[in-house]
Amino acid sequence: MMYVVDIVKKIRKPKPWKHSEPITRAQLARIRDEFWDTAPHYGGRKEIWDALRAAAEAELILAQAVIDSAGMIVQNDDLTICYDERGAKYELPKYVLSEPINLIRND
Repeated sequence: MMYVVDIVKKIRKPKPWKHSEPITRAQLARIRDEFWDTAPHYGGRKEIWDALRAAAEAELILAQAVIDSAGMIVQNDDLTICYDERGAKYELPKYVLSEPINLIRND
């Protein structure tokens, strides 16, 4: 008897990173929104971009479920590079996946 093992990468938050200059939560939200608004124009399918956004904004356990149900192939376990089942590549910047270590926390 032969068993097929499906290897699923467990996703994780990106390693700590630093923005080019300290930014506020409002500034981070603005650049995130700008990325998500323009991302579908670079190719790929809108429903996959929507799933990636949902995963990026969710807790890890829910993010894993979203990625698995969307049929995504995760190349980097921090979600910075993923593919859909048709082979389209989706690259996510760290700023949509986690907060920088130099986030200004006064807002």
